[in-house]
Amino acid sequence: MSLSNRITVAGLAASFVIAAGATASATEFKLGHVYETGHPIHTAALAAAEGFKACTNGAHSIAVFPASQLGKETALNEQIQFGGVDIIFTGQIFASAAYPALAIGAAPYIFRDRDQALAYRTSDVFSDLWAGWSEATGQRMMGAAYFGAFQVGSQDTPVNGPADMTGLKIRVPDSPFYKAFPEAVGANPTPVAFAEVYLALQQGVVSATVNPVPVIHAKKFYEVLDYVALTNHLVEYVLWVTGGHVWSALSEAEQGCLQTAADEFGAAATAEVVAQEDSLQQLMTDNGWLEFTSPDPAPFIEMTASIVDQGVADGTWTRETVDRIRAIE
Repeated sequence: MSLSNRITVAGLAASFVIAAGATASATEFKLGHVYETGHPIHTAALAAAEGFKACTNGAHSIAVFPASQLGKETALNEQIQFGGVDIIFTGQIFASAAYPALAIGAAPYIFRDRDQALAYRTSDVFSDLWAGWSEATGQRMMGAAYFGAFQVGSQDTPVNGPADMTGLKIRVPDSPFYKAFPEAVGANPTPVAFAEVYLALQQGVVSATVNPVPVIHAKKFYEVLDYVALTNHLVEYVLWVTGGHVWSALSEAEQGCLQTAADEFGAAATAEVVAQEDSLQQLMTDNGWLEFTSPDPAPFIEMTASIVDQGVADGTWTRETVDRIRAIE
């Protein structure tokens, strides 16, 4: 039984120890995200929503809309600004459009390993970046889940080093930060919406993509890919963002309930994603769906090293922030 299934609604609800009074009108808040219903992000969202409802004694609830039902990620980030949606899950790169320094956590090889990336999720430096984003936008960034390390999936030819990526037409989300790694190693990054990646691979619009292992499995990309190179070049997080209009309407106790929901979401989703990173590679290998390769990271690191320094030089993030991240144990 997976961790997400073992986290029962009753168990989560018990962790919400603040009993909030119904000081505001009873409301069902809309939470939108782009992930499939089988992904740990969605499972953890449902459990957190139940916990929030229990904590507020039923005065408020959260309806979760997965798989881009309320819009793609760029649209969700726009809608939260004017109250078109109440809560969203978004990656740090998409959110960084409003506060560029937030993207430092997705810089190529900013972390030395997964343990450091997991420690960053609950670090003071990440919290400080959330606060900066919240001040800049008027919304409230409340928590984060580890989404996974990105790998390079390809058709026909395995990626064993940077030379194999030369000219490779590779799908990336529509953001300059996602394009940085493939551009640095000579590939041809091609923006494709998350919901359209499978079709783009199937129809030959692109011949490669970058995604964490759990996403490759959840979206069945193994049906349209042949190889996955474990480059671990980028780490992404899913951030819980609450609209300022929601936060200001809640009592202090209800705000506490919502913060607990965000914390529980981050912890539960992270644990399950880590478990899936460790198990799904073996599952897809055993079934003959994909061949995994482990290229030497050194040449990739060398070819992308200037990206972090360039971000400091152009003011996207500060050297202090970089140093604080790299000092995380």
